[in-house]
Amino acid sequence: MPYYLYIVRCSDKSLYTGITLDIEKRIAQHNTGKGAKYTASHRPVQLVYSEKCKDKGAALRRELEIKKLSKEEKEKLVS
Repeated sequence: MPYYLYIVRCSDKSLYTGITLDIEKRIAQHNTGKGAKYTASHRPVQLVYSEKCKDKGAALRRELEIKKLSKEEKEKLVS
């Protein structure tokens, strides 16, 4: 079952990276405060980037790669 890596832009312009099976459902959760603790206090969020990954392991590895990027590198990725 494919997983998705996603990046959302929060109301304060920060970027949040996560993984999910269902992007639309996950964005809705973030925007209702039922997603991550970080996004609950930085709503609303807007999807700015996503990648389809072959499985959960691949999605987790990609998430780790992206989280290691600088803010500038992340901004390049989402633009």
